[in-house]
Amino acid sequence: MLAIRSRPWPAPQWAPRMGNDEDVRPGLSLTSRFLRRDGQPWIPISGELHYSRVPRERWDQRLRLMRSGGITVVSSYVPWIHHVPRRGAPRFEGNLDVAAFVDLCRATGMEVVLRIGPWVHGELRNGGFPDWVQQAPLVHRSDDPAYLELVGEWFGQLGAALAGRCTPANVLAIQLDNELYDQPGHLLTLKRLAREAGMSAPLWTATAWGGAQLPAEQIMPLYGGYGDGFWVDADAPWDPSFREHFFFSHTWDDPGIGADLRTETASTHEVSELFPPATCELGGGMATAYHRRPRPSALDIAAVAHCKIGNGSAWQGYYMYSGGTNPPGTQESHATGYPNDMPELSYDFHAPIGEAGALSPTHAGLRRQHAFLAAFGSRLADMPSSLPQVRPEGVDDTTTLRWALRSDGGSGFLFLAWHQPHVTLPTYQGAQFQVTLETEQFLLPSKPVDIPAGTLARWPIALDVQGVRIDWATASALTLLPGPVPTVVLCAEPGIPVELAVAGQAPQAVQPGREPLRLSDGSRVLDVLVLSATDADAAWVEGGRRLLLSDDDLAWGADGRVTARTTRPAPDVRVYDPVRREFRPLPLQGDAPAAADVPVTLHRPAHHAVPAIYGKRDTRQSAPSTAAFDELAAICELQLPAWAADPDRDALLRIDWAGDVAQLRVDGRTVTDRFWDGSAWLVSLRDADYRPTSTLTLHVLPLSADSPVHLPADAAERAAGSRGQLLAIDAVRVEAQRTWREPTPRPRPAPRGPTRPRCAASSTSTCPDPASTGTSTATSPSTSAAASTAGSSSARTPPSPTRAASGSTSCRRCEPSPSRTCAGPAAASPTSTTGATGSARARNARGWSTATGATSWRTTASAPTSSWRCANCSAPSRTSRSTSAAAASARQASGRSTSPAATTARWRRCAA
Repeated sequence: MLAIRSRPWPAPQWAPRMGNDEDVRPGLSLTSRFLRRDGQPWIPISGELHYSRVPRERWDQRLRLMRSGGITVVSSYVPWIHHVPRRGAPRFEGNLDVAAFVDLCRATGMEVVLRIGPWVHGELRNGGFPDWVQQAPLVHRSDDPAYLELVGEWFGQLGAALAGRCTPANVLAIQLDNELYDQPGHLLTLKRLAREAGMSAPLWTATAWGGAQLPAEQIMPLYGGYGDGFWVDADAPWDPSFREHFFFSHTWDDPGIGADLRTETASTHEVSELFPPATCELGGGMATAYHRRPRPSALDIAAVAHCKIGNGSAWQGYYMYSGGTNPPGTQESHATGYPNDMPELSYDFHAPIGEAGALSPTHAGLRRQHAFLAAFGSRLADMPSSLPQVRPEGVDDTTTLRWALRSDGGSGFLFLAWHQPHVTLPTYQGAQFQVTLETEQFLLPSKPVDIPAGTLARWPIALDVQGVRIDWATASALTLLPGPVPTVVLCAEPGIPVELAVAGQAPQAVQPGREPLRLSDGSRVLDVLVLSATDADAAWVEGGRRLLLSDDDLAWGADGRVTARTTRPAPDVRVYDPVRREFRPLPLQGDAPAAADVPVTLHRPAHHAVPAIYGKRDTRQSAPSTAAFDELAAICELQLPAWAADPDRDALLRIDWAGDVAQLRVDGRTVTDRFWDGSAWLVSLRDADYRPTSTLTLHVLPLSADSPVHLPADAAERAAGSRGQLLAIDAVRVEAQRTWREPTPRPRPAPRGPTRPRCAASSTSTCPDPASTGTSTATSPSTSAAASTAGSSSARTPPSPTRAASGSTSCRRCEPSPSRTCAGPAAASPTSTTGATGSARARNARGWSTATGATSWRTTASAPTSSWRCANCSAPSRTSRSTSAAAASARQASGRSTSPAATTARWRRCAA
């Protein structure tokens, strides 16, 4: 039996000055355990997107894809080299308009982190220093006055360009420098210079790995974790600094990140008790260097992030989350004195969103974790991490199960991670877990089960949802959907039977599927939906409100309207209806896509004998020079259909190939490049500026069979099987992805006569069993309070006549459904709205209440019908005679009745 005990927090909670006493943002605060937003513990989820590496017209698309992946915070380097390549001529236009980028992030509903450097690394030339800074006779990254003069000049230009946007109200955090290990005083100097330039934020951060010394209370330490990396030598084995991230532990420092730029072996340190453990660089993928070309799988990426959550992470931050393209000549290279040769243009990073804007399989694995954090993060943030009694003896241990618990002593989540790359794990046989909380002990599952390799699980323990308690389940928590009856969504693990134990009852086996199981203790009700492992891969959660299933690429912005990109005739998107308790098709509008195989014409064969090594820096192989590439590479012309040049078609070119290095050129201009690692190469033709008259050529350099570069296992096997050298173009295909959109809801015209309200419990358009045919008065406070416990009392009591708090007719079967009813007019003017706080006060005065995430009923104020707008959806609301909401509220609060004739109102379904 495997045993674990919930442990309390190791130290009292502390509130550092940062985020509480200086650079304060109302509603946001920082403790030594977690961030708090609007009074609730909050786990941010940040993803790195470099605006200067992405075309400006693509920013919105990328942000919407990030949002659909569960990202809540966008982080970005602000590369000095991109903005000021020549001194005195700063550039902040086009792709470099950082102010517009911040504005767009905020409009999309996302927080912003600016990593302003001045040194940033990011696989950039000189680490992001312009050449004129790199060549200046001064001590870089120090308090040398000559250096500080240049930094002050740069920060002043950046602050002026941001024009007041870099303030606590708009920016969540500012990172100072990057991988600076032993100069805490210099970090404070940079903080002062940034402030003097008009930049500030509630949080000031710095990378803390490698034993970095940071000024106490002044800078928040952030950590990282990569399961593999390009920065070790080609012949190096899988490094322990990579292996450790597939284990649960309370060690956050990583001596491996950035080790190729250090001259000494880094020390490590414990997490500061002043700040919560937080990350900014969990590998969302991995860059490809010439000498070493790692290609982490989606499961590799998900496993590292999953372990960090189990370890107690208070902030999940990814580098990179969206790939991009370098401005020409700004990449890290041997020629500029750096240890790695990187592609000149491509910065795809194998990220969840690739260079071409297509989603990788990594997106799905991470977005399930992010949906979990969105639904349960406020609970999880206040749950310390505990490790089991028996733990792995080291990073080479492949027999001891890896698991952890996050719990506040009363409830929690059990985390399992049984996956790692390169060294295969066996099936773990006979696992059964004894979990001890403060006053209870649980044994799960009912019988020992085998844990297959590849398992990543987060099982709920003593999870209470509006009074119904799940003692435990052997399926991962995904989300919690609001509705008349709330729905807990779980995901089955491949190869592990699902069991569910509820409120002290014997556990029961559950078959995963698309129909929920209804739980009830006689007075409270809860639906539990257990998705199959296959459906879990296709799951999306929009705004914590809607569960969607689709294999297509979905995205949405702040308005929540879904878009789908597909190469199929039409997308297939299903949305779960918690009232009908079923999935139904989501209506989308769009045009059919197009696709075609691309003929490839060989214009010049490759040289018959390419060298195995083109040069070295220290022990690492150098990429071929431009002259060598042009002399030795094969040249092929790709003949695309005419529609591929239509920018509205947004065509994507997929190239399956094998070799060493490849470039794609439009009219002789290189638009992107690639070091071969066995993966497909995706290119956006719109981003490449491909036009109807353009000539598109593919240039491919063969890979010598004797080349010492490090390749993924499948690519290495193919290279080893080649005769002398490897060059192949397996297939080229062009696909026009069309975007399908969820239509904008339109208000229905007002009926001319009496109507029957829509029934929440029926698929028919009208209520089958109205409780009365006239108007009704408001429910009593006691009745409404009971109804608020789980959204709708109808789910836990027999059908009976009820009366809606709004004064409209209600149904014996269902009561008025909060999720299907417009919240009512917001104001007496098309351009003004009623604040949520005022609405809540009015509801409380009338004795009504509603569960979080649901829409309550309320009466309307007297005004012309055409002037009303709904507070939730801004659509016109249909009303008849009504009394002033404030007057009705006052009468209710004073105990006086409201005239039925005065409260008559017709309500329509809310568009929000």
